[in-house]
Amino acid sequence: MIAQRTLTLSTRGRGTYDITHQVREQIRESAIRLGTCHLFVQHTSASLVVCENADPTVRRDLEAFLARLAPDGDRLFQHTDEGPDDMPAHLRAILTNMDLTVPVRDGDCLLGTWQGIYLYEHRTHPHRRCIILTISGQ
Repeated sequence: MIAQRTLTLSTRGRGTYDITHQVREQIRESAIRLGTCHLFVQHTSASLVVCENADPTVRRDLEAFLARLAPDGDRLFQHTDEGPDDMPAHLRAILTNMDLTVPVRDGDCLLGTWQGIYLYEHRTHPHRRCIILTISGQ
């Protein structure tokens, strides 16, 4: 059995957005009890991450690291069509991945105690983001 759903989210700009609850809800609604849930964000300047969900400093530290690795406005970048955060957003998405897969058991995703699923917006301005969930199993 396969179920496919689309999550549409509005972001306020750069940062992580906890989507764990929405993913769990979609898995429950799919009626699939055992299998996998694959998530894919349909954008080149946003990504998906499984990250610490108890201490928000982990996500702030991740942002600080990526800001050092791919700083906005770096003269190295030629691709600046949409502003100084354009190419850094693409790099951040490539480095953190646009998809992920989580196991499903008993109609729920099998995350660890301190894990959450996050949409990671890499642009500094608000955007609408679409995430495709493909839940497969029995």
